Amino acid sequence: MIERAGEKRWIVGVDLGGTNVVVGLVPVEGGEVLGLRTRPTDSARGAKFVVDRMVAMVEEAIAEVTAEHGATRAAVAGVGIGSPGPLDRRTGTVINTPNLGWRNFPLRDLIANAVHLPATLDNDANCATYGEWWLGAGRNVETLVGFTLGTGIGGGIVLNGEIFHGCSDVAGEMGHMTIEANGRRCKCGNYGCLEQYASGPAIATRAVEGIETGVETLLTEMVGGKLEDITAAIVYEAALQDDAFAQEIVHETAKFLGAGVANIINILNPEMVVIAGGVTKAGDRLFVPLRAEVRRRAFRSAQECCQIVPAELHGTAGVVGAAAVFKKEQFGAM
Repeated sequence: MIERAGEKRWIVGVDLGGTNVVVGLVPVEGGEVLGLRTRPTDSARGAKFVVDRMVAMVEEAIAEVTAEHGATRAAVAGVGIGSPGPLDRRTGTVINTPNLGWRNFPLRDLIANAVHLPATLDNDANCATYGEWWLGAGRNVETLVGFTLGTGIGGGIVLNGEIFHGCSDVAGEMGHMTIEANGRRCKCGNYGCLEQYASGPAIATRAVEGIETGVETLLTEMVGGKLEDITAAIVYEAALQDDAFAQEIVHETAKFLGAGVANIINILNPEMVVIAGGVTKAGDRLFVPLRAEVRRRAFRSAQECCQIVPAELHGTAGVVGAAAVFKKEQFGAM
């Protein structure tokens, strides 16, 4: 049974990102995320520090939610963990994370043993996509592709209600498709990856490069002349204030992203593409040119049947999806 008669049960979702760790409890049957908490990852302080922080957050969230509902710890079924990859889901190992610097790291078992609960591990972008499919923008579709834009660019593929992992758990690495054959060098070692043009740091880098060539923009004033403080969020804010240069950066980002989305639409022919991350705050300034670029590049029959939409679970998709992965793996039903 997924749920004991008369007893509420939860799954802990853990979303480990390059910038933040987010933890919360999700009802087994789906619903509002409870006990939500976010803290900086601080990966520069070492892997043990990050794991200890994750464990502390899990314990705090469990204590808060069970106390509020008068439940015991037995009401917590387990922990679903989403982590940057590539991963080996079978062994629960993080093989390599360019943005965290981990290699062959047994994350799942370290967490499971520390909190004395069963745990699962999946790619963080897979989790975010699965969360949107389960409780977010993709609730009524069977085939969905997600793009998650943050410190890096990840992605996920849901086919017939199942995450598609590929033969070695690497499917869905949207950020590492090549869109410029001789483009910028990526942390993965390749050149011209989408991540180097449309991720948060890449957007900030392109903005700084423009300013250094003498472009006039509100961005300089917004950071008090400290160009190192420019972030993608500040670029979006300036675009919404009608700053021409910031709008140009957002438009360029949309075109790069549109090329990547068109590639995926032509290959997989999904019903929906969900875009997640701070970039969606740009609204129509992003989505209008993005959809136009997709129309220019994708087969008409493929793009006409595919919705391109912003994510709905802002800040919680990874937590919801990590819990969904645990539910699917442990109980076999969604």
